[in-house]
Formats: sequence, structure tokens, C-alpha cells
Amino acid sequence: MGNVVFKRSNGLSKKEFSYCPGCTHGIIHRLVAEVIEELGVLDKTIGISPVGCSVMNYEFFNCDMQQAAHGRAPAVATGIKRVRPDNIVFSYQGDGDLASIGTAEIVHAAHRSENITVIFVNNAIYGMTGGQMAPTTLIGQKTTTSPYGRDEKHAGKPIKMSEMLATIPGATYIERVSVHDPLHVRKAKKAVKKAFQTQIEGKGFSLVEFISSCPVNWGKTPQDALNWVKDNMIPYYPLGNFRSPEEDDKND
Repeated sequence: MGNVVFKRSNGLSKKEFSYCPGCTHGIIHRLVAEVIEELGVLDKTIGISPVGCSVMNYEFFNCDMQQAAHGRAPAVATGIKRVRPDNIVFSYQGDGDLASIGTAEIVHAAHRSENITVIFVNNAIYGMTGGQMAPTTLIGQKTTTSPYGRDEKHAGKPIKMSEMLATIPGATYIERVSVHDPLHVRKAKKAVKKAFQTQIEGKGFSLVEFISSCPVNWGKTPQDALNWVKDNMIPYYPLGNFRSPEEDDKND
């Protein structure tokens, strides 16, 4: 037999993903699963499932999972982490969940510097519920509730969660990544690992924002959706680190 060069992470169950063709949730799931396995914390990790496209991710991750009401994942994660501080706790949330109904929860979790890790998937639209405009929808982007495109005069500009959260003193590590090509997938994994290491070391709140695609609701092929991420999403939501533990250590 030849050498194994790739296999399913033990951090994932054998359940097949149920996401739409071209959706990058599957890639993001794999990165999270690989990281918690490689860090040796799979057996003590607890994930929080959101409401949205990834509402059933408790079937995909091979660790303990807890379902949360829409937007409340940071509050649920906070409760679990405070009761079980030796466990590794992460929430997995979309932009409708985190940046709309759950804005208060994520802001205050960061403000308190809760020692949790947040995986935030931003595809600029409400995916599961029919493709409505989200707080992250780009100006001019057409959705079922903005058929002529998002109008800044009526809806304001798209919210930049990473930039906003990075201004909160309690936020320890904030980074925005993408998975639109192999190079950025590798960079994204490094960010996820840094976020979980931040929690393992007890340094406080960490969040990784993923710029993601939604081919079905965008009305694009999977490849065209990835190109749209690169050409439209990333120019408005620039990739990079917005807050790091090293900065906080330097300021102490």
C-alpha cells in the first residue's frame, strides 16, 4: 500500500455534508476539524451549532455539540466555558446569525473577553431562509428582499464585523480569511489554529471571519461564485489580522 496523503479528519463524522454544490461550509468544517484534532483537544472540545445553513453541523463534527437559538451561540458558549473551563469551546455562526440577530451577544462576549473561539462565516446573504439581504450584503447586491440591489440610502453600508470587534479591548485575536483558492485555504487553517491556541493558552476571545460563497442564492456557478468572492467581497472585506495576542502583550 502507498503512503496516505489525505484522509478524512477524525474531527469529522462519517455523515456526508448536506450543503449546496459549491458552498464552502464543507471546507471550513474540515479546517476546524483538522485543527482541533492536530492540537490534541478533540476529546474535550464542545461546539455550538447556530441557526442557518450550518444549523445541523452537530451531525458533521465528531465532538460534543450544543444547539443554540438564533444569534445566541456566544451566550451559550460563555455559559459552557464558565461551567467547564477546561473544555475547548467554539461557536460556528453565519452572518445572519452573528451580525444581525446576534450582534449584542458577540459584542458583549468580546467585551468580556470570554475565553472562547468563534468561527464566523460571511457569505453576504441569508442562505437557508431564502436569500434575503443580510447586514453584510454588498451595495448593489441583489437579494430576494433587495431585488434592485442594496441601496445605501435605505440600508446603510455593509457592516464590517472584524474591524468593529477589533476595537473592543476584550477581543484578543481577530482575523479575516477566505477559502476561494488553495493558497487562501492554507492561510485560513493557520488562522483557525491561532484562534484555538489563543483559547488553549487562556488569552481570551478569538474570532476568525471566513469570506464565503453562496452560489445558489447568488445565482452563480460554484466557480463564478468563487471569482465573485475574489473580485467583489474581498475588496470590501479585506483579508488580514485585525487584533493579535502579541499586540496586547506589547501594550501590557
